[in-house]
Amino acid sequence: MAPVSIELATPEDTMDFGRRLGGWLRPGDLVLLAGPLGAGKTTLTRGIAEGLGVSGRVSSPTFVLARTHPAGSSGVALLHVDAYRLGGDLAQLDDLDLDTDLEGAAVVAEWGEGVAERLSEDHLVVRLERREDDARLLWLEPHGTWYDRLPPDLREPASGPARQTDSRR
Repeated sequence: MAPVSIELATPEDTMDFGRRLGGWLRPGDLVLLAGPLGAGKTTLTRGIAEGLGVSGRVSSPTFVLARTHPAGSSGVALLHVDAYRLGGDLAQLDDLDLDTDLEGAAVVAEWGEGVAERLSEDHLVVRLERREDDARLLWLEPHGTWYDRLPPDLREPASGPARQTDSRR
């Protein structure tokens, strides 16, 4: 499956996509968010948290590296990780003991590509890019069993002005 590309015209579209993704996640799922500063990674994570129904305010975990949000209505907890400060230091990643958390929570790792995918060959990379007009481009890159598990409704834009394309430009 080629990467799926979706245009998200507003921050609310980004939140809505996150809600849909969060409503589908289950314990053990690993989602790696990639993109430059300001691309919408934390906004997407807020939507994921709402979709999961977890408790606690979602903000960038930059200063704490990881923040756990207890399970709510879905029964799935969220572990929100900022791998940027790890700088590729796999020993620090091991110290966070994320592979244990994968058993009971969905893990969303901002800046996780190149570091956190070693936690599971089954993971979803979500790439975000902010365009000059403030719209976001989002690419879904499923790995391992995610190829078969990715539901069709996540391959389509939410209602509204967002649109989907087949490849990365």
